[in-house]
Amino acid sequence: MTNNEILKKKIIYRSTHRGTKEMDLLLGNFVNKYIDSLNDDDLKDLDFLISIKDEIIHKWYFDNDPIEDIPNTKISSLLKNFRF
Repeated sequence: MTNNEILKKKIIYRSTHRGTKEMDLLLGNFVNKYIDSLNDDDLKDLDFLISIKDEIIHKWYFDNDPIEDIPNTKISSLLKNFRF
């Protein structure tokens, strides 16, 4: 198994086992849609993004609060525009 495959499995697991149902649904569906189309840098950005606490992502995504903890990357832009 390559490092990329291991990272993908880790991301898939962490995106669906967040602790809150809203984040499981949001991040799990997002990851399932995009995981196979991401390059190495995107996977690293996604891995970082899903390491951020649920409360912070929730405020940023659902309340449209600008959060400085969330970097402005291709992945964060895709997630911000993602609807499930």
